[in-house]
Amino acid sequence: MNILILGSGGREHSLAWAVKQNPKCGRLIVAPGNAGIAWIAECADIDIMDGAAVVSFAEANAMDFVIVGPEAPLAAGVADRLREAGILTFGPSEAASLLEASKSFTKEICDAASAPTAGYAHFTDADSAKAHLREVGTPIVIKADGLAAGKGVIIAETQDEALSAIDDMFGGAFGGAGAEVVIEEFMEGEEASLFVLCDGENVLSIGTAQDHKRVGEGDTGPNTGGMGAYSPAPVLSSKIETRAMDEIVRPTMAEMARRGTAFQGVLYAGLMIKDGQPRLVEYNVRFGDPECQVLMMRLGAQALDLMHACAEGRLGEMSVTWAEDHALTVVMAAKGYPGDYEKGSVINGIEDAPEDSFHQIFHAGTARRDGAIIANGGRVLNVTARGASLIEARDRAYGLADAIDWPEGFFRRDIGWRALS
Repeated sequence: MNILILGSGGREHSLAWAVKQNPKCGRLIVAPGNAGIAWIAECADIDIMDGAAVVSFAEANAMDFVIVGPEAPLAAGVADRLREAGILTFGPSEAASLLEASKSFTKEICDAASAPTAGYAHFTDADSAKAHLREVGTPIVIKADGLAAGKGVIIAETQDEALSAIDDMFGGAFGGAGAEVVIEEFMEGEEASLFVLCDGENVLSIGTAQDHKRVGEGDTGPNTGGMGAYSPAPVLSSKIETRAMDEIVRPTMAEMARRGTAFQGVLYAGLMIKDGQPRLVEYNVRFGDPECQVLMMRLGAQALDLMHACAEGRLGEMSVTWAEDHALTVVMAAKGYPGDYEKGSVINGIEDAPEDSFHQIFHAGTARRDGAIIANGGRVLNVTARGASLIEARDRAYGLADAIDWPEGFFRRDIGWRALS
């Protein structure tokens, strides 16, 4: 098969790496890709938000299968344009992508499906939001309704923090994503992620993971797009996973189908778990980043078979084969992230790192200049390893990270602490 993957981050690098392991993969193109992806696949400079341009490129290059990585092109209807052109595509429609693109839509679906989630209220102006805040008090969770690249969530401990977050969102801090705001009950417990494939009818769980959103060790500081992850997540036991599938995921998928917007692709259910009860925090309609990296390390070549079957509506005949292994990824970010940071610093030592089924450095925000790898984003590298135990995976990942010479970067040293403690 000729395969096109849309995206340019660590998620897409790990997808390309897993797809490349499968003998069914012929020509592999990633658009636009990055410096690391260019080592294993062709990169193409096309606008992945332009559905017509993507279709034209896929047709001109005889692509048999397209995998849409990020949420933005999904929300823009790129998968719809590809399917209309008769190109097999992995990723939900624009209408189904509202499960991520609109927090208020997701809450509406949860209400209709009786899926357990946090209590909430939806606002289109700051004054009403502030009046509600004064009634409910803190701690509270304030979310930009639209897509904000994983950063539009503020957990406010005080009234002043909450009022400031409301002003920031309605003031344009997250662009159009903050034109509407959802204020949610603060849920206590431990958060973990469940990844599920759905072909519009059948659902199949393909793994669990736990992300580390806060920038600082001990889960301190502002939220980020994710500073590291590991899989599997012990807190998401098989019993709790079964409850999440039966009480949250399947009812949601049934409600989407009932509305005529059947979901096809990967559904990422962020769950809060307390006393054995999972409640939905949020849905994403694509693989998480950096959770995808640890999932791809564990799934390997079968990831392509699973995604292909999902796109063709054959998910009911598939199953996942798991090794008794663990994977952990450490995000190396530019100093200053998630605030202001500089681009262009040179990263040394990547070429000397081992690359095999137990060690991988997935590039998230890199470019090549004068033969050198340079930082070209906030989250720059995903240093990822597998092991027979989580401790072994952690030690391998940090061994890789310590060998990279990049003074302008930083990383957390406590990824996996919840499971390891």
